Amino acid sequence: MKAKFFATLLLTFTLPFSVHASEKLKVVASFSILGDMVKNVASDDVELKILVGANGDAHEYQPTPADAKAISKADLVIVNGLGFEGWLPRLVKSSGYKGTVLEASKGISSLFLSEKTEKGEPHHHEHDGKDPHAWQNLANGKIYVKNIRDALIAADKAHADDYRKNAKEYLKKLDDAEIFVKSELAKIPTQKRKLVTTHDAFAYFAKAYNVEFLAAQGISTEGQPTAADVAKLIDQIRTQKVTTIFLENMTDSRLIKQLEKDAGAKLGGTLYSDALSAENEPAPNYIAMFKHNVSALVSALMGK
Repeated sequence: MKAKFFATLLLTFTLPFSVHASEKLKVVASFSILGDMVKNVASDDVELKILVGANGDAHEYQPTPADAKAISKADLVIVNGLGFEGWLPRLVKSSGYKGTVLEASKGISSLFLSEKTEKGEPHHHEHDGKDPHAWQNLANGKIYVKNIRDALIAADKAHADDYRKNAKEYLKKLDDAEIFVKSELAKIPTQKRKLVTTHDAFAYFAKAYNVEFLAAQGISTEGQPTAADVAKLIDQIRTQKVTTIFLENMTDSRLIKQLEKDAGAKLGGTLYSDALSAENEPAPNYIAMFKHNVSALVSALMGK
């Protein structure tokens, strides 16, 4: 009788703990590229909520009550940092969340905006002069992944070995992607490595892989270029003999079409800068995004 009583008592005390132990870590990632990195490191060990999804513009995003609710219940919130998500600090504060907020860009060597770009930036976009698009260099992407791995381990030690294993495998894939990127871009003669994009999101890519990007907008898609800015860019396109203009997946195409008409450059396709594509489109994950962008550049700039 006593044995049965103590067995029942033991079950009563241990059941809540076993249920709790089986619950997945709740993680919120601010936008689709970070979300994909988390998926690769965490696999099925976390419950992941991505705030700004595929083809979404994190610069102009308007948070919802559901976002605040997701953050309030999260165990870990992962953001880009560098002022990219200007709306997010207010969202975190209003949600009442008191846990860890990881800036995945922690430890990277930041690039800074030009004086012209800073003056054109909306006042509420709090970048402090830093370019937030650090993931556009795969070497920085690896730093993001390591930061994500370490934050997951700190929040969920029970799955630490899984996170380490998954991160190691994913970092190897990023190494392979970097080899692909450099070998493909090597096909483009240096003098042909010039193009125009919708907004200034590729400075890290430009520096890492020796490609020159001219941008119609500043660092944020919230700012609209003036007629004088457009005229100056048209003149620059003609003077530097830039032949190719690219759209971006989450921006208005009208400006690029105007440049195509007035500057005489051809449309080279779509690049993915601040957001991944839907699953049935060319850039559903971070590595696919890089490979698509590089292949599009090679094809257009080499006239294929």
